[in-house]
Amino acid sequence: MTAAPPLRAGAVLRQLFISSRPVSWINTAYPFAAAYLMTTREIDATLIVGTLFFLVPYNLAMYGINDVFDYESDLRNPRKGGAHGAVLDRRLHRATLWASGLLCLPFVVYLVIVGSPLSLLVLGASLFFVVFYSAPPLRLKERPFLDSVTSSIHFFSPAVYGLVLAAATWTLPLVAIIVAFALWGVASHAFGAVQDVVADREAGIASIATARGARWTVRFALACYAAAGLAMLATTWPGPLAAVLAVPYIIAVWPYRSIADADASAATAGWSRFLWINQLSGFVVTLLLIWYAFLTA
Repeated sequence: MTAAPPLRAGAVLRQLFISSRPVSWINTAYPFAAAYLMTTREIDATLIVGTLFFLVPYNLAMYGINDVFDYESDLRNPRKGGAHGAVLDRRLHRATLWASGLLCLPFVVYLVIVGSPLSLLVLGASLFFVVFYSAPPLRLKERPFLDSVTSSIHFFSPAVYGLVLAAATWTLPLVAIIVAFALWGVASHAFGAVQDVVADREAGIASIATARGARWTVRFALACYAAAGLAMLATTWPGPLAAVLAVPYIIAVWPYRSIADADASAATAGWSRFLWINQLSGFVVTLLLIWYAFLTA
């Protein structure tokens, strides 16, 4: 049997780019940048380095490691490819793991040098969950409920890290923002898992959706989105206005509240709308942050 020819450098870079999920880069870079900037109120080298880290290297590590260890199940999943996840060429698995580590390294070294022991602890925890969400022996993505919690940590931990790095003062309204963000992350992962119920079961992969079923998981996601909206009511003005951002997510998920496991792949349409709702939500949050900055200048 003839061995497959080696991939060219351009093809390797393209695969790594796809694997890093460019559509999701902003979801981790923005929380860090917003948290750090709103605390320090200045643009400095640490803001730039941290934002770049959470923009590309962090996402390549998070999604690249996932694509390596999910390769067999991704082959069976018809929605994989592009924004919904890459089916990473087996010849690139080793290169992806090396690229993930090496690209992160200089950023992490800088952030360790400029940070505090507490910020180092938060950054270390964030990267721990990035790796062991997908990698053995923990492979947290196959532990129902922990999969949704860990996935949420991927997105709200950059914000927590930004706050700790900037030495923010923790208040009840600030905690409410993080709680709301965490609930949004749990809901989003749970709903995302619904569309893969059949593929995951065929591949022998456990998830919150395979454990509890599609209908229960969708309703759980709805409850978490609603709770996220309610949590925002405890924030400082104009933060409570962000509670309304839970509504588009609830509307997108609501049609699938009684979906059967056999039909769970139909939830992919709702997930596609979710990706666009994220852009709208980010725009509104930005306006609210600008408003808050003026009020507290």
